[in-house]
Amino acid sequence: MIKLNFIKLIKKNMTIGNNKPFFEILRAGINTTIQDKGRNNLYHLGVTMSGAVDQKNFKLSNLILNNLIDEPVVEFAFQGPLLKLHNGKIGVCITGDVIFDIIRNNDLIEQGQCYQNYIINDGDQLDIKSTKNSLYGYLSVKNGFEVEKIWGSSSINTKANIGPNEGKKFSINQKIYLNNELNSDFKIRQLRYKNNFHKNIRVIKGTNFDYFSEKAKNIFFNENFMVTSLVDRMGIRLKGPKLENIISTNIKSEGLVKGVIQVPADGNPIMMLADHGTIGGYPKIATIISADLDNVSQLPPNTEITFQEVNL
Repeated sequence: MIKLNFIKLIKKNMTIGNNKPFFEILRAGINTTIQDKGRNNLYHLGVTMSGAVDQKNFKLSNLILNNLIDEPVVEFAFQGPLLKLHNGKIGVCITGDVIFDIIRNNDLIEQGQCYQNYIINDGDQLDIKSTKNSLYGYLSVKNGFEVEKIWGSSSINTKANIGPNEGKKFSINQKIYLNNELNSDFKIRQLRYKNNFHKNIRVIKGTNFDYFSEKAKNIFFNENFMVTSLVDRMGIRLKGPKLENIISTNIKSEGLVKGVIQVPADGNPIMMLADHGTIGGYPKIATIISADLDNVSQLPPNTEITFQEVNL
């Protein structure tokens, strides 16, 4: 009840829309949401950080447009949205490993390139077809989207229904408003950047590392694990040799952070991502180092990975 009242209060005090530019959603894509750097310091309230799962590509999309680095963006998974611009001219940038076209108002189709900004005119369509060898892509606009902040962030958490759009992913026929039309001093910029999604994941030992047998420890650091189809913003389930727990698969619930690797009763690890729960009762065998978290979030199903121990 408190959360719902808080959201309504914010919406009441904001003026969204008017004659500003907006995207009409002609195709919603898969799990299309607004994300930013996330919510800090709310774990004690049971609110996870959320935010863009790939923080590097989120920030790059804003840097190329010369936006504030934490300006909210549109995040999409696998298939992106089809968007039509109304009421003006804007600048956009898409980052990630993404296939997209710009369909001009005169029906001319322009194949887009990631890490470059483009001018989109009234009536043009942005067709974000799909990611290629990764999961997530990011769309930023010059001067940002006009979205409310809830608890210090515009990130949408669909599991908890927190954030703009009532905490839900976008759907067809909705509108996404932009802050301002493009200024005359907008310059085309391109960044020569190539994603390198490596498959050797660096970790430190988890707080429950000694709950596992010596055999399980050796398996964890020396065998391959497969990314399954069970992937989302909460986490990634892996499949591989069973990791045997010699204490218990159900322990006293403890706090979780992004990057923790839990091992449930079936012995297959789960890597926690941006929308992870704030507590968990499965043993934690390791934690992914922060430098590898963006990489991990982009690993598609059927990717084989290994774990490498590093020290702080």
